[in-house]
Amino acid sequence: MSYDPKCDKFPYPEITDQHYLKVERKVDTVFDKNYPYIDTSKKFKRKRKLVALLLRTIVFPMTRIRLNLKIKGRENLKTYKELLSHGYITVCNHVHMWDYLAILVALKRTDIHFLSWAENLRGPSRNLVKLVGGIPIPEDTGPVFLSWYRLISKYLQEDGILHIFSEGSMWEFYKYIRPFKEGASHFAMKNNKPILPLAFSYRRNGWIRTKIFHSPASLTLTIGTPILPNQDLSLAEGKEDLTIKTHDEICRLADILPSENLYPPIFENNKRVDYYTKEYGKGYKGSF
Repeated sequence: MSYDPKCDKFPYPEITDQHYLKVERKVDTVFDKNYPYIDTSKKFKRKRKLVALLLRTIVFPMTRIRLNLKIKGRENLKTYKELLSHGYITVCNHVHMWDYLAILVALKRTDIHFLSWAENLRGPSRNLVKLVGGIPIPEDTGPVFLSWYRLISKYLQEDGILHIFSEGSMWEFYKYIRPFKEGASHFAMKNNKPILPLAFSYRRNGWIRTKIFHSPASLTLTIGTPILPNQDLSLAEGKEDLTIKTHDEICRLADILPSENLYPPIFENNKRVDYYTKEYGKGYKGSF
């Protein structure tokens, strides 16, 4: 089993999908039917091209250094190139402020979109989040959500690549795979797209990273093999089946036996399991 940082410095909430990161709201953007969730304007496309250049030349090398990143399983991208060329959904555990950047590094892509907590698109980094592919999840569960849902489906049907952090929130350096929400499986079933599982695991740091950089661990990102939705099942059965398969595979990629993971595959307001401490957030002053 891979290294477990067992951090007590981060204030992991009681419920596994809750956020502890406090985002200072800078704007009161309303995510309604008129909001450009996927901006196709020429001006925005030009900005994304510039950002892509900066990512490849500056940010990607910084990400490798910042996380001491090791990538495994890249051969799967070549093996399944034809299947993945028609669009797919990536799912991964959410364990660091920079982990989405690490995913871009691993996939060697800058054209991916990802579903984001809406507050990230109202905070200080809102423009950057959008430029690297962030799509806010609207709070409205009525007509606005339906319009948003259709837009995401259209993007996938046009061979887009969508990333979803199915745990629902970021818990930095947390070892075990928390329960998944079924959104990724729903989109995969409805649009008949494969899910490409990814998993972060940890390596023990040396003296320099521990004492000087104060990093709890180094990160390894492992790329799995695509999981196809079972279209012979009903939507409800298919979502459950695909969510369980994806969760189990991400456990294995993180060097955790699914039977030994602390949490079930599907989220049902699950509470945090206190397996090494009951006190979290000691001296917490924010994340970076």
